[in-house]
Amino acid sequence: MVVIIALIFIGVFAVVTLLLLASGSSAAQEKKKMMAALDTALYNTSAEVTDMIVDFRRKETLSAMPWLNRLLLNFELAPRIHALLYQANLKWTAGRLMMISAVCFVVPSYLVHWRTNSTILSLVVGGAFATIPMIYVLMKRSKRFTAFEQGMPEALDLMVSALRVGHSLNAAMGLVGRECADPIGTEFKVCYDEQNYGLELRTAMENMIKRMPLQDLRIISTAILIQKESGGNLAEVLEKTSHVIRERFRLKRQIGVHTAQGRLTGWILSFLPLVLGIGLYMVNPDTMSLLWHREIGIKLLYISSGMTVVGSLIIRQIVNMEV
Repeated sequence: MVVIIALIFIGVFAVVTLLLLASGSSAAQEKKKMMAALDTALYNTSAEVTDMIVDFRRKETLSAMPWLNRLLLNFELAPRIHALLYQANLKWTAGRLMMISAVCFVVPSYLVHWRTNSTILSLVVGGAFATIPMIYVLMKRSKRFTAFEQGMPEALDLMVSALRVGHSLNAAMGLVGRECADPIGTEFKVCYDEQNYGLELRTAMENMIKRMPLQDLRIISTAILIQKESGGNLAEVLEKTSHVIRERFRLKRQIGVHTAQGRLTGWILSFLPLVLGIGLYMVNPDTMSLLWHREIGIKLLYISSGMTVVGSLIIRQIVNMEV
């Protein structure tokens, strides 16, 4: 049995490796074609090359494999996954994330079905493991959003100082993009570059809000756009906005302190049945194996899993307070 499990893991690893190598080779070929076209357009002055239209516009790639990229472009879910990966600052493609999720689903499902001979239980366990890559992406995204919110007041103070010494709003954004670290500097630099390439301020701010859908950024965008339409002292507006953001962040931390016990209780009650079940199985495997060897035991597993999930969601809803 150990040999069979080892062969399964080796086979899955080989398939994933071959797919990644294929995607890497296709990306390298595309890069070589683009560099060759660029060299030809720059150094060849013939009439044919002069009339040739070379398109170097940025194209969104959902997968490095061409056939998978064409397939993902037909679904509306793939661009949303691509946006989540960008917000999490991960260099993955939507196809790679779906491939990892598929592997995380197939391997645990097969092992559970081979051990328990229960199709429903294997699908449930496989589905739980398949969500692990997406949970990782959402955690990275949340961490980046938190870093953006923490750096926002300092970025606004830098913009206020630049505006008071005579710089324009666009130059102040460029200063934030150069001086601040990621993610503040990266997003403001993109907004600054978009304005230099010809986009209006409203469009550039809306694009930044789409990339970073945060309430604080919406407040800043609204303040800037209102000031542009009605006039006024933009430095003073941004200074007051920075004060409001600092107060909201302080209130969030205070609420987090008061709800820490409830959140810890939710985590403990959610993982206690699983950890306790694993511990009892290690102590007495014959007794615990009755849960998946008998029909009544399998029903009890389904009911307990459902009640655990519902209880965790209720506790999360109680301790989650919007500010």
